[in-house]
Amino acid sequence: GSIQALKTRDTNLVTFCEDKILKVLANKDAVFNADGNPQLTATNKVLGQTIPFVGDYGISKNPESLAWDQNRIYFADKQRGAVLRLSRDGLTPISNVGMKTYFREYLRMCDNIVGTFDVVNGEYNIKLGINEINQTEQVCTPSGCTVAVEPRTLSFNEGGKGWVSFKSFIHSC
Repeated sequence: GSIQALKTRDTNLVTFCEDKILKVLANKDAVFNADGNPQLTATNKVLGQTIPFVGDYGISKNPESLAWDQNRIYFADKQRGAVLRLSRDGLTPISNVGMKTYFREYLRMCDNIVGTFDVVNGEYNIKLGINEINQTEQVCTPSGCTVAVEPRTLSFNEGGKGWVSFKSFIHSC
């Protein structure tokens, strides 16, 4: 899929595509023959090897879900119904922490998925906006079915290792 967002991390470039997350080595030395002559030129102004992160996830077409804090990057993959964290140990589907079914069912109805990071509370906030066409669709979970009408904001806390809140406010864009 197409590139939806780019983020620098360390000296590399994290590339968020619709269906894959890649690390692209950047600012590494490369030696090449500039014009076919025997003279060689060295430069660090190149993009190098592309290394995919393990996992079949991307950012779909929702780059607005991207938020970060220090070495952690958070985003949503609407197509796969997952919310993810990219950290030093790779990709982790944080939506699986007690909310797997909720996100799998609810994300598909969203047309506006906005992520922010609250540095004071250490929380990734994700606003799930519903378009008018989908306001009559039902979200079915093991506890029953409901009609999804209102946008929702949820918060993931690293300290609490889970989804700690459904916010009473909807942050605007």
